[in-house]
Amino acid sequence: MSESGAGGGAAGSADGGPGRETWLTPGVKGIGSASLLADVGHEIPTALLPSLLTSTLGAPAAALGAIEGVSDALAGAARFAGGVLADDPSRRRKVAVGGYAATAVLGAATAGATAVWQVGVLRAAAWTARGIRVPARNALLADIVPVKAYGRAYGFERMMDNLGAILGPLLALGLVAWLGVTWAIGLSVIPGLLAAAAILYAIRRTPRPVRRNRVPLRIRVRPVLRGDLGRLMGAVAAFEVGNVAATLLILRASELLAPAYGTRTATTVALALYTAYNVAAAAASVPAGRLSDRLGARGPVLVLAGGVALFGVAYGLFAGAGDAVAVLAVPFVLAGAGIGAVETAQHSAVAALAPPEVRGSAFGLLATVQSFGNLAASTVAGVLWTAFSPAAAFLYLTGWMVLALLGLLAAARRRTAV
Repeated sequence: MSESGAGGGAAGSADGGPGRETWLTPGVKGIGSASLLADVGHEIPTALLPSLLTSTLGAPAAALGAIEGVSDALAGAARFAGGVLADDPSRRRKVAVGGYAATAVLGAATAGATAVWQVGVLRAAAWTARGIRVPARNALLADIVPVKAYGRAYGFERMMDNLGAILGPLLALGLVAWLGVTWAIGLSVIPGLLAAAAILYAIRRTPRPVRRNRVPLRIRVRPVLRGDLGRLMGAVAAFEVGNVAATLLILRASELLAPAYGTRTATTVALALYTAYNVAAAAASVPAGRLSDRLGARGPVLVLAGGVALFGVAYGLFAGAGDAVAVLAVPFVLAGAGIGAVETAQHSAVAALAPPEVRGSAFGLLATVQSFGNLAASTVAGVLWTAFSPAAAFLYLTGWMVLALLGLLAAARRRTAV
């Protein structure tokens, strides 16, 4: 496979057709399947972790918060390190397979934990492996499709990932009812290892990189932050600092609905609304990618701006929402469609703008910005929520969406001028 050119991917028409190569190749299908299966695999222990810690091991709620906080921080750092590893086209293949397999085994191993510290170590290790594999997977996808099809390819991968987020908790509920919490967590290794097999299938059906010499391990931040890609990263950072964890959306719905429906019903309805969020994200991903490809060079930036605008409207509605379920469903669906568009456009934009020799580092930096930006958004919003009101928290988040939107529109105008 040629490493030259920003496209760096498969030859042929992006649209496919008689006698022409289609973008939805076995490699793309394999990577998409890996995302779906991996999400199913890690959503099971994630959904059941509170029960394992509090009911089975008798740990306080503070232990869950500490374990999740440490794990998320390690995952963010690992994504940056994974980007450095993924700059080497041959190394990124091993990192992807190893990352998927290690996440599956370590996540399922928490089923055998007999102490809280063991759960913490295994969870942190699993999330570290998960973080390392992300830049490698994204760089691999850029390797195997033409530049004009980046939007559709990343949209397909995001769609499959979001479908996994829907199926994982549902499978967890079924397994718990059938076998119990411990067995359910242990069996999560099966979809996780199938994800590793899927990524290996994708790798074996794509051309091997031409470059044979190992790329030295170096942190490449400055080359990533040059030019259009650097300006894009600035706008992405503004968005991510306002991209709050979906759990706060669920909490907002639960608190609004509880006085009228009771706590149990309110929680159930809030989770149903969150499912609608994931369905909207899955449904929006591929259309967002298609639109990005059709709009040409500035397509990813414009689609990203559209997704940010949907978030801004959604957060504004959350700030002033009432207890009507139908009304609450609107911001959940808008935010879901927004994240489907945003994630697709972010990945396709980085793939198109990053020089091939630092593509892994670019995806690593993107993933790191996403991780620590989300942490900052959730932390500050939580403080504002407690100190003032939920409306103040969501208005704060809306402000970041406005700043990000202005940055993206400026970037789109610059791309047009160029």
